[in-house]
Amino acid sequence: MNRSTIGTILKSKDRIMEHVRSSVPMHSTIISKKRGKVIGELENLLSIWMDDCHQKRKPPSLMLIQEKALSLFEDVKTKYGEEAADVTFTASHGWFNCFKAHNSLHNIKVTGEAASADTVAAQEFPATLKEIIKEGAFSPQQIFIVDETGLYWKKMPDRTYISKEEKSMPGFKPAKDRLTLLLGGNTAGDMKIKPLLMYHAENPRALKNIAKASLPVVWKSNRKAWVTLAMFQDWFYHQFIPEVEQYFRDKNIPFNILLLLDNAPGHPPFLDGFHANVKVVFLPPNTTSLLQPMDQGAIATFKKYYLRRTFRQATEGESGMTLREFWKNFTICNAIKNIDASWREITTATMNGVWKKLCLMFVHDSPSLAKLQAGEQNVVDNIVSISEKLDLHLEEQDFHEYFAVHNQELTNEDLMELENQRKEEEKEDEL
Repeated sequence: MNRSTIGTILKSKDRIMEHVRSSVPMHSTIISKKRGKVIGELENLLSIWMDDCHQKRKPPSLMLIQEKALSLFEDVKTKYGEEAADVTFTASHGWFNCFKAHNSLHNIKVTGEAASADTVAAQEFPATLKEIIKEGAFSPQQIFIVDETGLYWKKMPDRTYISKEEKSMPGFKPAKDRLTLLLGGNTAGDMKIKPLLMYHAENPRALKNIAKASLPVVWKSNRKAWVTLAMFQDWFYHQFIPEVEQYFRDKNIPFNILLLLDNAPGHPPFLDGFHANVKVVFLPPNTTSLLQPMDQGAIATFKKYYLRRTFRQATEGESGMTLREFWKNFTICNAIKNIDASWREITTATMNGVWKKLCLMFVHDSPSLAKLQAGEQNVVDNIVSISEKLDLHLEEQDFHEYFAVHNQELTNEDLMELENQRKEEEKEDEL
């Protein structure tokens, strides 16, 4: 609140207190303005949506935020029925300012309009990076990059009967149950970082009796299952540095790192200089889709491997087990095992080939990206073939749509499903 507002309230203390005495019981000591359930839930879902947009490097404009808020209001109001019949909402500028304060979104960027990829900066940066590499005498083994990606770990293509039925079938988790992975490696392609996995529950039922340190991923959690600044900094010091140090010792390579990062919201802008042996360089803004090596095929290939592995398990399940039964029993623990196996399946050639646009001089085989694309197509063909064995009758286009979903904007229904799933997991944590 403004300083002048506080001053006015203090000056009117006696008058306010007299009014309070005449309208509420004398034992009441706290006065607060409560938001109703409808507005509270609307703002909670809107906060998740805004964070998701920023995680995907698509900061929304104020107009889009207001439109989304009004859309969510209508859906949430419908959910509460007659109980919310008298509730009104206008998504005004004043409301938005209060909403940002309530949700600690002071640093959230709101754009005038969506920024397009900066092709000029993308063309110029490789030369700049080459000079940095030359000046620091970095070898391909010493240059690293990481990137976050969302994974809907328990989702079928939309046209499958399970996808259509799972919302009404008891015991099925929502199709949009999501986790975030931080994946990365070096330019040589021979060092892949242990995946960092962010989930929205600390102790899901499937992991109750499993030590988190024994998992093949770095397990972390927060309410929205996204990598935050604090979480990234903790990972940087306690996971990345020790893991790379061990790799250098095994290879007898000097401990000297060039870490490239894009401008994702969870990447601290102050990491450079925090460690004597690590130089941190950021890709130019709005060039991630054009330059980020992990986005040039590594992450897409990983997700295809993950789906193929999961589908294969469905066909190789216990005798007599139906696909519905397999999917119902598929837990976050199973997903973690598949994430680990799929990440290990990514080859050195793939991890090296995706650097073609940034460090062509270190790519061993120039046609690597073409080979990578051919390999991805083979994986999709495999998945289509497996789906036929499962009587799903899916086509290649169904799977392209399935993978595209990971980058699409969350719908109101998606947001409500995610929030309901989070609440269910919280109840399980308390048991």
